[in-house]
Amino acid sequence: MKRLLCVLAARRLAAFCVLIAASVASSAEVLKIVINDTIQPITDEYIGRAITEAHAQKANALLIQINTPGGLVSSTRNILEKITTSPVPVIVYVAPAGARAGSAGIFILESADVAVMAPGTNAGAAHPVALVGPMLVKTDDVMKQKLENDAAALMRSVTSKRGRNIEAAESAVRESKSFTEQEALSQKLIDYVASSDQDLFRQLQGKTVKRFDGQTITLNLMGQSIKPFDMTLKQRILSSMMDPNVAFVILAIGLLALYVEFNHPGAVVPGTVGVVFILLAAFALNLLPVRFAALVLILGAFVLFALEAKFATHGVLTTGGIVLLTLGGLLLVDAPIPEMRVHLFTSLAVSIPLGVITAFLMTIALRARRNKIVTGVQGLVGEVGTAQTALAPAGKVFVHGELWDAMSSSPVPAGFRIVVRQVDGLRLQVDPVPASDARPIPSAVS
Repeated sequence: MKRLLCVLAARRLAAFCVLIAASVASSAEVLKIVINDTIQPITDEYIGRAITEAHAQKANALLIQINTPGGLVSSTRNILEKITTSPVPVIVYVAPAGARAGSAGIFILESADVAVMAPGTNAGAAHPVALVGPMLVKTDDVMKQKLENDAAALMRSVTSKRGRNIEAAESAVRESKSFTEQEALSQKLIDYVASSDQDLFRQLQGKTVKRFDGQTITLNLMGQSIKPFDMTLKQRILSSMMDPNVAFVILAIGLLALYVEFNHPGAVVPGTVGVVFILLAAFALNLLPVRFAALVLILGAFVLFALEAKFATHGVLTTGGIVLLTLGGLLLVDAPIPEMRVHLFTSLAVSIPLGVITAFLMTIALRARRNKIVTGVQGLVGEVGTAQTALAPAGKVFVHGELWDAMSSSPVPAGFRIVVRQVDGLRLQVDPVPASDARPIPSAVS
């Protein structure tokens, strides 16, 4: 009897486990992220976090919807490593219509377990751009060839493992070819063309996919819910700051705030704002390929702004500062695509107002320093008074409504005008006024 009860209990437990497993399977979902930006370190972090989350939630797949002009090679390599080693199948979907997977984007597309494009999209133009300044022609050609061969090898490595068209993929690198969705499909660069997520899942239903490690899996995604996975607040803020135009504006504001603090010591607020903004800009630029020579140009611009006020060159130095600041902004980020460089409009919009403002502030500061002191003891210097007694050479003078002991450089009769040259404690050093004005003032003589 006891044995029978044990068997029944075991069967019920097994049935319960089957129900739980079925429930979990039916609740499985597809995690989805959207990349609508350049490929940079924050993108790399976001994709890595999404893969980890998909694995933790036991999602059936990770869907990456992408629309990018390209980005940094280092970040692209990191993303490829994460996708190819992902424990969860990764689907890269170029969408919506009008989107593109340019440059670095096509590498990410080809690395996916399933590569998909929406109608009206394109991918390609992946020829590498050297992240170095101008060099000798021969050396520059060698560097370009090295970069091209390295990128082509990476593309071949990825596409061969995925069973896609190696020659066509390599042409996107060596010849900068770009493909529409139909061209990419016909040349076996992608697996499907789908108008929506559900259309994609319908085409994938029951299809076998070969993973990067050689294993094969069957995808059954029809009816699966799609769970969006957004960036964290920190990632959204950092992603915005990674825009070189934003980083340049933040840097310029920080430098201007410090400039104001130096001209108004003790104001505190401008100095605090300047330090905070410069540190934020430094953090953002640290993640980007920055030309340090451009930073020197930017600092040189502020030096010229300061010299303009001191030497009053009627705008020559200010113009030079604006030119340096504009060039510094344009050359600040040495990125492979225009979308990751400071735009000319941004550089001019920052440099011209900043040049005018800084020159104006410095002019005001220098004029204030040159103004005669009119308060305290030093305010007496240059004042004209009257000798109350004969100065031969010492005596009494009446200056600014007060009677002072004075010492004159030459004799001065009582009642004649004197001018204060120096204040020595409680004694004034005076000189007689020029002979043309040396006449007595009866009303001033006691």
